[in-house]
Amino acid sequence: MRTCVGIIGAGPAGLVLARLLHRAGIEAVVLEARDRTYVEQRQRAGVLEQGTVDVLRAAGAGARMDREGLRHDGIELRFERRRHRVDFPGLTGGRSVTVYAQTEVCKDLIALQLAGGGPLLFEAEALAVEGVDTPSPRIRFRNQGREDVLECDYVAGCDGFWGVSRSAVPAGVGRVFERAYPFGWLGILADVPPSHDELVYARHERGFALLSMRTPAVSRLYLQVPDGTKAQEWGEEEIWRELELRLETADGWRLRRGPVTQKSVTPMRSYVHEPMRYGRLFLAGDAAHIVPPTGAKGLNLAVGDAVVLARALAHEKETGSAELLDTYSATCLRRVWQAERFSYDMTTLLHRAPGATAFEDRLQLARLDRLTSSRAAETDLAEAYTGFPLS
Repeated sequence: MRTCVGIIGAGPAGLVLARLLHRAGIEAVVLEARDRTYVEQRQRAGVLEQGTVDVLRAAGAGARMDREGLRHDGIELRFERRRHRVDFPGLTGGRSVTVYAQTEVCKDLIALQLAGGGPLLFEAEALAVEGVDTPSPRIRFRNQGREDVLECDYVAGCDGFWGVSRSAVPAGVGRVFERAYPFGWLGILADVPPSHDELVYARHERGFALLSMRTPAVSRLYLQVPDGTKAQEWGEEEIWRELELRLETADGWRLRRGPVTQKSVTPMRSYVHEPMRYGRLFLAGDAAHIVPPTGAKGLNLAVGDAVVLARALAHEKETGSAELLDTYSATCLRRVWQAERFSYDMTTLLHRAPGATAFEDRLQLARLDRLTSSRAAETDLAEAYTGFPLS
């Protein structure tokens, strides 16, 4: 097999890139190790920045999102039983976010790709990326029980943190920056309408809690738990009771309960691999960077990488110039590091670290007091939450 761009991974980065390349008239083949059902059902992020929403609309993938997605014009911060709403449009000149699950984004993009885009091969496991420092890189993969080779002009590694793409970058070339957090998120899906019409981020002495949603009838909620916690260690009654404690307010607000349909624990880490390009290999999404979910940046960073790479490849096709390809890594990393900074700030602002001192507790509260009493500080949060520029 031969194509212009070999894309490894049918997550948001790979699927958005494939869609943008198709619209630019650039051939691409997508290889995905899992089957279609798995890709369309794996639960991931659900908050789309304004820029991500705009990209999906422009790519022809926004119709169902606009019908079923939930536009949010703010978030609520809670601490010491107090409530404070952050007004996104009022602070950012009209920007907002949309709650629309990654599963639904992937379903929309997969349907478009299969209907009229380039080849999308499920259960096609990439085994190795070879020759990325030559003009003719190739991807060795296994599909339907036999090995094959996809020859390319360029390779886009969109295969996540555990994929094979990043291993094609020589150890002496890449540099890793990372931080592991001593806690994770216990997340549940529950068949109950959300108890608030916007996301609620709560700082509590017992730990962080987040009230989110997937649809008007399905709630998504999270609790901070110690690192290494297993989901089965928490019973349903215990989860709801802890959520009620951490989300409690002084004005009588009540949390709605409902049947829990899914329960899992997400570890927390920050990770960046530099550079995001080596030869004709371009890393995108979780293959290059991971953020703790507190800032809702993971999916949006993946889309941003795809946009930058698609623009660079289209520019090379139209002009013959590799200028934008050569600056791909630097362009993406400026945005990545701002997202890392914001996600770290939100995480350390709202989570209580094991063994935290009284001094550290008071610093958190002072930071929250500043954030909720200063328009400048609030604007910085709103601008970061609704999305950093894509270029």
